[in-house]
Amino acid sequence: MQVNILEAKTNLSNLVRLIETGKEESIIIARYGKPVAKMVLYNDVPAGKRIGVAKGKLKSPKDLDKHNDEIAALFGGTL
Repeated sequence: MQVNILEAKTNLSNLVRLIETGKEESIIIARYGKPVAKMVLYNDVPAGKRIGVAKGKLKSPKDLDKHNDEIAALFGGTL
């Protein structure tokens, strides 16, 4: 797939998603019709496979929500 620079700037998130999901192997970015850059997946691990890599490795304190009411009051709200 080839896109011009303006299209790449406008749709960067969508273009990155195409690469991450494997719908496009690479995307060529062109200036005045001449290729100047190529977007490819940085590593061979699809984005979907990385979710949960820290699962079970982090622990939150039991009193994590202890100050929620105070914090909400600081922002003018209540829980």
